Amino acid sequence: MQFLQFLSESIIPITIFMILSYALLNRQNVYQDFLKGAKDGFLTVIDILPTLIGLMTAVGILRASGFLDFFSDLLKILLGPLHIPTELLPVAVIKMFSSSAATGLLLDLFKTYGTDSFIGLSASIMMSCTETIFYTMSIYFMHIHVKKTRFTLAGSLFAVISGIAASIFLAGLLC
Repeated sequence: MQFLQFLSESIIPITIFMILSYALLNRQNVYQDFLKGAKDGFLTVIDILPTLIGLMTAVGILRASGFLDFFSDLLKILLGPLHIPTELLPVAVIKMFSSSAATGLLLDLFKTYGTDSFIGLSASIMMSCTETIFYTMSIYFMHIHVKKTRFTLAGSLFAVISGIAASIFLAGLLC
């Protein structure tokens, strides 16, 4: 156990030391390479900033307007017979756009239902089984200028729905 603690505390310094040693052995100008990478990263951030602002604004509007609660109540008719808790829907929908906003909703569920409840456990597993697909797709495709995404959205939505179903199933087994 002490070895694992030592490893977890020293993995980053060891990695940095290995990178610097490799660069010095190959006579690389590490500082110039670092500056070039930092400049490229900064340009990427500037490139994707409008998309990030748009996504965060849309998530804020959805959350503040009460649309998520309306949407959950609307789908209660369809999901009731399947025994899917509609309280999970806002987390599932927002997770597709923003992980941090979904974490806020998750904390609200924890306050209301508790962390060890079926809903709390399902939401926790769902946060691990799903991806921020719209965020990832918009940033990735915008950055590399992809115009034809083919079946990316359909495949991603299928994976998210599968993750939601798996989280509900696993939480049912554990509760």
